[in-house]
Amino acid sequence: MLPWQWHRRFATQAVNACRRYLVLIGVSALVLGVAILLAVLKNISAPAGAPLSFLPALQGDYFKFDSAEVARPFHIYVRLPADYDSATTRYPVVYLLDGDSLFPILAANHLFLTYDEGLPEAIIVGIAYGAFDSSINKRSYDFSAPTADASAEQGGAPAFQRFLALELMPEVARRYRIDSSKQILFGQSRGGYFVLYSAFTQPDLFWGRIASNPTFEPGAAMFFSAPPSATRSDLGLVVTSGARDWPKLRQAALNWQQHWQTETRAPWQLRVITIDKGTHAASSPESYRQAMLWLFNRTEVEAPPRNDKGQ
Repeated sequence: MLPWQWHRRFATQAVNACRRYLVLIGVSALVLGVAILLAVLKNISAPAGAPLSFLPALQGDYFKFDSAEVARPFHIYVRLPADYDSATTRYPVVYLLDGDSLFPILAANHLFLTYDEGLPEAIIVGIAYGAFDSSINKRSYDFSAPTADASAEQGGAPAFQRFLALELMPEVARRYRIDSSKQILFGQSRGGYFVLYSAFTQPDLFWGRIASNPTFEPGAAMFFSAPPSATRSDLGLVVTSGARDWPKLRQAALNWQQHWQTETRAPWQLRVITIDKGTHAASSPESYRQAMLWLFNRTEVEAPPRNDKGQ
C-alpha cells in the first residue's frame, strides 16, 4: 500500500468512527428525552384524587358525578374522619357548596374544631365544578331561583336541589357511614342564597343549614314569606353576616333578621350571627365555626328516632 493510500484509508476510518460516535450520542439523548417525557406524562395523568394522599387533614375520597338532573358533571371531594376505617360510627355529613374553594379551607379546619371546640367529627363533602371559569362554574345559575326578576343566567336552583336530594345525597349515603338524621348544608354568598332557598322550599331535606353572608336576590320576597311546614322539629338554620360585609348585603341581612325575630311560622330554629369585623368572603371559617357549634350545642326538641342503618 502506498503512503498516500494508507493515509486516505486511515482518514476514512476516523470519519466513520466519528459518525458512529455521534449517532450513539444522538440515540442516547433521544432515549433520555423519551424517558423524561414519559415520566412527565405519568405525573400529568395521575388520578385527580391522588395528591390528597399526602394531605392527612383532607384524607378521604374523590369521585366524579354526572348529574342527570343538572345535565352537568360535578367533582365530589370527601374528607373522612381520622378513625373512619377503624370505627363503626355513623357520622354527621356536611355538604359544602363552592367546594372548589371552600372544601380545602373548611374540611381541613373541621379537624381543628374537633380538637379545640369539641365539635363532633363529620364527613365533609365538597361539591366542586372543577374550575372558576364561568363556562364551567355555573354557581350563579345553580344557586339562584327562577323568579320574575331573575336574569337569563339565573334560575337553576330547583334542578340543583333535585340533584342534591335525588342523586348526590343517596350516593353519599350508599358510599359512606353517615348519620342521615344529621345532614348539613353550608353555602357562602350566592351559595348562602341557595341555602335559604332550600330552607324555604324543602325544609326537611337538611337537619342544619348555614347561610354565610347570603345574597337575597333575585326573588327576595320569598324569604319574607312563610315556608312550608316540616315533618321534624329539630331543624336549625343559621344565617351569619359579617359586620364589614358589602353594605347592601349587610343591610339586607339586618332587615331579614328583624322580620324573622317576631315570626312564629318558621319550621326551623333560627340563629342570626354577626361576625365581628367579618368581611364578605374571608370570614367563612368563622361563620362555619360559630354556626356548627350552635347547631350541635343547642337544645333540640324531639329529635326523630333513627334505625340501625342510620335512616
